[in-house]
Amino acid sequence: MNTISDNLNQTTSTQADDTLIYALGGLNEVGKNMYVYEHNDEIIIVDCGVMFPDETMWGVDYVIPDFNHLIKNQHKIKALVITHGHEDHIGAIPFLMQVLRLPIIYAPKFAKGLIEKKLSERRIIRDVEIEEINNRSKVDTQYFKLGFFNTVHSIPDTLGVLINTPNGRIVHTGDFKFDLTPIGENSDYQIMAYMGQIGIDLLMSDSTNAGVDGFSISEKKVAQSILEITRKTTGRLIVATFASNVYRVGQIIDAAIACDRKVIIFGRSMENVVSIARKLGHITADDSHFITPDQLHQIPANKLCIISTGSQGEPLAALSRIANGTHRYIKVIPGDTVVFSSSPIPGNSDSVNKVVNQLTRSGANVLTNSVLNSIHTTGHASSDEQKLMLQLLKPKYFMPVHGEYKMLKQHAYHAIETGVKPENIFICSNGDVVILRDHQAYLSKTRIVADDVYVDGNDASGLSTAVIKDRKILSNNGLVAIIVSIDSKTNKILVKPSIVSRGFVFIKENQPLLKEAENLVYEALKKQMQHKTTFGELKNTIRSTLEPFLYQQTHRNPIVIPVILNQKSAQIG
Repeated sequence: MNTISDNLNQTTSTQADDTLIYALGGLNEVGKNMYVYEHNDEIIIVDCGVMFPDETMWGVDYVIPDFNHLIKNQHKIKALVITHGHEDHIGAIPFLMQVLRLPIIYAPKFAKGLIEKKLSERRIIRDVEIEEINNRSKVDTQYFKLGFFNTVHSIPDTLGVLINTPNGRIVHTGDFKFDLTPIGENSDYQIMAYMGQIGIDLLMSDSTNAGVDGFSISEKKVAQSILEITRKTTGRLIVATFASNVYRVGQIIDAAIACDRKVIIFGRSMENVVSIARKLGHITADDSHFITPDQLHQIPANKLCIISTGSQGEPLAALSRIANGTHRYIKVIPGDTVVFSSSPIPGNSDSVNKVVNQLTRSGANVLTNSVLNSIHTTGHASSDEQKLMLQLLKPKYFMPVHGEYKMLKQHAYHAIETGVKPENIFICSNGDVVILRDHQAYLSKTRIVADDVYVDGNDASGLSTAVIKDRKILSNNGLVAIIVSIDSKTNKILVKPSIVSRGFVFIKENQPLLKEAENLVYEALKKQMQHKTTFGELKNTIRSTLEPFLYQQTHRNPIVIPVILNQKSAQIG
């Protein structure tokens, strides 16, 4: 097998009239997608998504891209182009709009509805034009000419983007799969093949399922399985799936109606998506098929279908609250059938298993996706579908995107199998810059700062990031507070320093260590206070004395908090 190295491509310096391509999110991770195309004084952004925190990110609501580079180059931004309406592609738009003014957003119909709802809920009053696009749309600036083509995904109105630049043609697939019997619009196979014939210089393609062999199963097969389960279920049917998987939610509602069941939706995100999908005609059920929570007890168990969020075991989602008995309207009763129409995202298996066990213990019959019942299929291309995209577009250069490092690497091997030269493949990280110059591609010597920004609440300033880092230090290394009483008038220490520790060391067993630390600080402060000093200088003296000593003795870096009590002013420094 051919091998590929991350550093195989020789780096070069940028020149005037180069086209620059870089990601502020979406590489070496699943989520936070944001890709930037820059030529001279113009920037086109494709997607602006969030990533949801893992269990190590205490108190984090979202992870978003670092927008500082875009803020500095705001005058260059001509448009934000959205490929589809999933949160990892549109979720960071409100945060971006807090820090810069977007001239225009181009988005397909369903994504436009979701963005408008999101901006309305967050009361973002700053006007931005959102123009609807489809596979016949064109977007032209001085240097960029954009066209679009339909792809199949788990949400309606999903587009790939053709980006014509002065230095060559780029195709950005967005998220896609190939489904030969799709629900909704089919893929534009002819347009993709035509683009391959006219010549694509650089392909940037979805890598999420690069490690999954073969073709993914069709949504129509999932629809048949869900209908069969709905028919056979004798009690209440509770189905959990991704709120963003609009086609799946539509299938569940269609199956319920076909089996004469009333539908109730639980979970705010699910309610929003169903509302927009009904408004745009993707879900055709009328009001008579839905009930409200106060009607629950009027409907026989075998005539009820409950659709909820929580398929990933999220603690506050509807299904988790149903499982642990804290949901306001529903308690599990023996005979309920609960269907997980999803597969656990990596890292969520334990949370999902916990919910499954709670439901089973309460008497529910729980069905999860397996080879025996096809109740879920992915929205992302498996390996053979990725190879088909490569064969259709025949790119000269290839840059796998939207995936963790292993996925990008596996996708690179698929590209080699389909004829792309190993030296023409770029496995990049966020911030790496690929140069397109006269139909040739190079890796730039310069990088863009592309850090993670942690959002706590609605703060997109990045200030929360420092708070989150402190939380991580506290969780790993604990806290040490050192309390010193002084008399600022006479410049004297009144009482020897005293250390209070939380989460650092067990105090009773480490008295000698803490006493030695107190003495070190005392001597350092005495020396500092032999001449005129300030509270800030005293605090710095405490930290610079204590932090190296504690690390030397324990190999841990606790947060050190100096507390200075001034007798005369009775103030805490």
